Amino acid sequence: MKTLLNSLLALIFSLFASFVYADAQAPDFTLKSKESGNIRLSEQRGNIVLVNFWASWCGPCREELPKMEAMYQEYQDLGFEILAVNVDDESSKADVLLNDIEVTFPVLYDSEGQVSQLYDVSAMPTTVMIDRDGNQRLLHMGYRTGDEKKYEKALKMLLRE
Repeated sequence: MKTLLNSLLALIFSLFASFVYADAQAPDFTLKSKESGNIRLSEQRGNIVLVNFWASWCGPCREELPKMEAMYQEYQDLGFEILAVNVDDESSKADVLLNDIEVTFPVLYDSEGQVSQLYDVSAMPTTVMIDRDGNQRLLHMGYRTGDEKKYEKALKMLLRE
C-alpha cells in the first residue's frame, strides 16, 4: 500500500511539477517580428500575453504550435496575445517550419538568445503567461498533449481578474 501511495504521489508531482505559478514582473524585451518590425512586450500591457519559446528542431513545439493557434483564434478578441519567440540561430529555420504550420499570432526571432537568457529558458518549449499588469503568472517547461488545456484554464482565470 505504501509503495502504491508513493507511486501515486510521484505521478501527481510529475504532472504538475512543470507548471509553476509565479507573481513577479515579467522582464521586458524587444524582438524583431516576422511580419511587422519590432515588438516590445511592454506595449502589450493591458492584454494577457502568452510568450512561447520554441525551436524548429523541437518535436513537441511542432505539436504545440497548432494548438496555440486554435487558442489564439478563440480568445484574441478578449485581450489575449501570443508572442511566439523562436530561438533558432537562424530565422530562416523557423520560416521553413512556418511554411508547414501556419500561425496568425506574432512570431519573434531571438537568434542571439538574449531574451531566452533573460527568461532562463532551459527546455523547449517554454511557455510564460503574463497578466494584464505585466506580471509573470505561469511558467511551464516542455509540452505534452493536453498541456494546452492547462494554459486555457490559466487564461480563463486571468480573464476573470
